[in-house]
Amino acid sequence: MSSRHLSHLRGPEVAQALTSSSVLVQPLGAIEQHGPHLPLITDLAVAEAVAEAAVPVAASRGVDAWLLPPIAYTKSNEHAWNPGTIWMSARTMLSVLEDLGRCVAATPVRKLVFLNGHGGNSALVAMANRELRLQYGLETFLAHPSMPADQGGGSAPSELGMGIHGGAEETSLMLHLRPDLVDMSQAVRAVPEHLAENKMVRFGGAVQFGWLSNDFGDHGHIGDPTSANASDGARLFAGAVDAFVDALVEIAAFRHRV
Repeated sequence: MSSRHLSHLRGPEVAQALTSSSVLVQPLGAIEQHGPHLPLITDLAVAEAVAEAAVPVAASRGVDAWLLPPIAYTKSNEHAWNPGTIWMSARTMLSVLEDLGRCVAATPVRKLVFLNGHGGNSALVAMANRELRLQYGLETFLAHPSMPADQGGGSAPSELGMGIHGGAEETSLMLHLRPDLVDMSQAVRAVPEHLAENKMVRFGGAVQFGWLSNDFGDHGHIGDPTSANASDGARLFAGAVDAFVDALVEIAAFRHRV
């Protein structure tokens, strides 16, 4: 079979194709505002593109990886102030992930990986992973195309470690993946500099805080997209694919006990 899309299989083929060694990859995106310069589809476009590129490569390295259709609508209520953002409540999304796990558990597959393109989902998916482990016995994993800056990832120097949404990296990725949807004439720097001197209470600090994306300005993004370019995006995309392939190799070999 050349396709690694589970949804491309016909009904009787599922039982033949999937085994207890298979790994299912579920991309998670979002439909949410990303400032005046990026499209609503940004998180979905990145997660889907990385998954589409990585799964065949992982298969060539011996991982029986299969790609599930992406979930576009997720928990994006930090952007609910902007019309066009389409979001699930935390309760609804947990129910969706639980239903997904129930369906996966009805197959021979034991390993389910969420490739999450929206940082606002991370805590909720981590919680769901444990629930799916407890309820269905699945081995569950959470990965990101790139780790968000407020969760330990990096960002451009001009972003002071706080390029978490619509900044240089995301904009560069979209200039590589979907330049037709990016308007760099609308790109402006929007970094909460007043938090930069804080050691604890800041994006990426030890003390987390609740926030909405318009708490720090009217533009709705948090970062500095002005230096973004397609060549950086191509480099970031290649790195994200390579990293996720490596992750899938380790996930396939993962055991809780030896």
